[in-house]
Amino acid sequence: MSQNVFSLDDTRHKLRRILEKAKQRVPLSRSDVKWILDLSEPDTIEDLFKAARKLREKYFDNRVFLYGFLYFSTYCGNSCEFCLYRKNNSAAVRYRKSLVQIIESSRCLSESGIHLIDLTMGEDPEIFQAGEQGFDRLLQTIRSVKQNTNLPLMLSAGVLPEAVLRELPEAGAIWYACYQETHNRALYQKLRTRQDYDIRINSKRRAKELGLLIEEGLLVGVGESINDITDSIFVMDELKADQVRVMSFVPQKGTPMEHFPPPNSLKELLVIALMRLVFPECLIPASLDVGGHAQLHRKLAAGANVVTSLIPPSQGLAGVAQCDLDIEDGKRTTAGIQSVLKKSGLEPASSQEYHSWLNQRLESSPPVSDQTLF
Repeated sequence: MSQNVFSLDDTRHKLRRILEKAKQRVPLSRSDVKWILDLSEPDTIEDLFKAARKLREKYFDNRVFLYGFLYFSTYCGNSCEFCLYRKNNSAAVRYRKSLVQIIESSRCLSESGIHLIDLTMGEDPEIFQAGEQGFDRLLQTIRSVKQNTNLPLMLSAGVLPEAVLRELPEAGAIWYACYQETHNRALYQKLRTRQDYDIRINSKRRAKELGLLIEEGLLVGVGESINDITDSIFVMDELKADQVRVMSFVPQKGTPMEHFPPPNSLKELLVIALMRLVFPECLIPASLDVGGHAQLHRKLAAGANVVTSLIPPSQGLAGVAQCDLDIEDGKRTTAGIQSVLKKSGLEPASSQEYHSWLNQRLESSPPVSDQTLF
């Protein structure tokens, strides 16, 4: 039933019932999730955000985790409709960082006080078309970054063969991220042209079985419905994702969706808060890649507990959705976000606190292969 037939008192009463379910760890129903996503009254939305912050505080106190982002190759063999770095987009700035450059940037990030480095690339043909030799280069990159920083590592490098997934823990990666963007198969095919839905999602299932933590991601503003977002929430639950994220679509120059209208930023905030209700113990990022420094406080206020896409300046590194937003002026650094954290009543966790969360998460889901704990 549409919420416009409810009085404000009725809406608040229904919201209180749903929030109480979340507080008591009673799984929300599909109708609960859809109802939350349809909220539009400002006072009611603020009640939702307050509840999300309380749940975050229950499980994480006032601590947030900080993720460095190192996009080391912007070449990609795919032609995703929404992505600046799609194969044939001449508007994209292309680069491949050398191992020396990757290590230098990783050290810079490590010294800034981050908790994790997200090593990201497109499905670079130099890696993916070189077979075993190419993937050996990728694994050596991971080993070198691990040896030079001793930080937890996330790999975001597209759909990897099972043989490579098996090697990731030994190389030093503890996380595998491979965003589906949507779990509506028809919409997926429009967004990720000529990419198999099942191969992509099964790579995450297999990674989880092999003892890796996984991150699943959702893109909003690309033509999805409330039902589609609801489906995504339940698929994320079925995957047992350890980190769940949502990002707003940003139109990219030179892509088929260049003139597609961007979504209202409230949509992303509602999904962040909903994710906190459904996944209270999970990590939920507030990405600086969409909205940048100026919008960070709103995402934290909605219940996020990870600040992602921290990028050091003067390294020639790019973001994804906003390739140069806030990078060179230092706003996407640990120092650059401190004022936002302070105003939000939050502070960076210690490395020990992040390692403790990782260990608890790994121990709650025993790996098929041996995994080294921190």
